[in-house]
Amino acid sequence: MNSIILRAGTRYLAGLLLVFSIYMTLRGHNEPGGGFIGGLTGATGFVLYAIACGTQDARAALRVLPQTIAIWGLGIALAAGLFAALFGDALFTGQWLFIGATEDDKGLPLSSVLVFDIGVYLVVFGSILTLVFAMEEEI
Repeated sequence: MNSIILRAGTRYLAGLLLVFSIYMTLRGHNEPGGGFIGGLTGATGFVLYAIACGTQDARAALRVLPQTIAIWGLGIALAAGLFAALFGDALFTGQWLFIGATEDDKGLPLSSVLVFDIGVYLVVFGSILTLVFAMEEEI
């Protein structure tokens, strides 16, 4: 596509979509959202960028092969699931760590569920971009 307005607007919109996708992923284990919807939203930013500027520019902006992102995400999600086995629990049981906990305050809760959501985010992000880039290059 050869629209200067679309190209200029897409750069800002793609960045906004990526930031929003991270927000959706991080709030997902306590409220609606999570890795799947975050990955879809993030991939939408790059898909829009690929439509406006071309697939080669989108691949250059991504800097990593989308297949590699998906594989790393799958490994992270699997590691989060196996983490519970270290404590003798069933696979994919959520494990919690409270940083800075005192008697009056629970501190900052971190969970293996969040790590799993990040893995799902990367799998969805990489898978969608792999499919879309392949279809875009065929046209």
